Amino acid sequence: MAIHKGIIRSRSISYIATILLIGFFAWSLNAHADEDLHTISEHTEHEMEKANLNAGEIIIGHIVDAYEWHIADYGHTHITVPLPVILYDEGEWHFFLSSKFHHGKSAYKGFEIAQEGMLKGKIVKRDAEGNFVQPIDLSLTKNSLAVIIYSTIVVLIFLGVAKAYRRRERKAPKGFQSIIEPLILFIRDEVALPTIGKKHYERFLPYLFTVFFFIFFNNLLGLIPIFPFGANVTGNLAVTGVLALFTFFITTFTGNKNYYAHIFNTPGVPWWLKIPLPLMPVIELVGVFTKPFVLMVRLFANITAGHIIILGFISLIFVFGQTSIYAGYGISILSILLSIFINFLELLVAFIQAYVFTLLSAIYLGMAVEEHH
Repeated sequence: MAIHKGIIRSRSISYIATILLIGFFAWSLNAHADEDLHTISEHTEHEMEKANLNAGEIIIGHIVDAYEWHIADYGHTHITVPLPVILYDEGEWHFFLSSKFHHGKSAYKGFEIAQEGMLKGKIVKRDAEGNFVQPIDLSLTKNSLAVIIYSTIVVLIFLGVAKAYRRRERKAPKGFQSIIEPLILFIRDEVALPTIGKKHYERFLPYLFTVFFFIFFNNLLGLIPIFPFGANVTGNLAVTGVLALFTFFITTFTGNKNYYAHIFNTPGVPWWLKIPLPLMPVIELVGVFTKPFVLMVRLFANITAGHIIILGFISLIFVFGQTSIYAGYGISILSILLSIFINFLELLVAFIQAYVFTLLSAIYLGMAVEEHH
């Protein structure tokens, strides 16, 4: 079944605008929440040979962001893609490549990557008293670059699909159309329509399509351990936070009188829960802010958890290998099988988490525009 051209056109425009905004905010926030989650077995072998192995430290070290994109290790040679560092400090801009830090081991122009403390992993500078201070950092990190690359891929895919619909109007979907259209119809008929209602659902379709496919494609691309893929964008609090803020702002600014009446003067609630202590209004108002917070944390936690589990299974090989080479080889069979299983499970999680975020957003939007009967 062909989709109406107007919906396709509005969805395409929405993709371009919203995803570019997501990329800009994620770059500006410069959150450090995920490094390459699929290359631990390649570039930590020399770390695992240390006498006192701290698997937890190694796992955490591989799920934080970085100023370079690590690809692999060849012996003691790190194969990485350096990224541009953009800093503003004391009225002066500084531009250089992250390779100047030599993988965090050297300082450049007085700047260095902190190795400990609250600012660990951030670019810092020592002040006159020897304390670390953080400049304004607009650097392009691995996660920031991944957002730009993945968003561009998504935009190109849907511009191509929209063009195919215009070219094949009123014809059965073909090729990539036949893959995308069931998902489009699912979000429209099973998510937007039941939760928002016939009168208002079309207003929010472009946003719901954008959120669903942005999360879904980023989840999938994050499972491919080959450059320029493999970055866990949706396991980054900056990205999930911006997505949640979009839902929050749209809900807040489109809410009708009935929506705000339920917040500040909830009908059916005894007056003594409102006066003199406004207990119910306070609870409802807190709920307005906790809903987007839950959206942000749920997506971040679920996506990151799967990658941590995979890293944990792979780390078992080296942990057992410290006690005996035979134990290491023995546990490697089980570890690899479990890692493969979790990877396949994450394919399902990629869809489920995109669906859950979109569904909850649709529910909140439906509550905002629901009319009093």
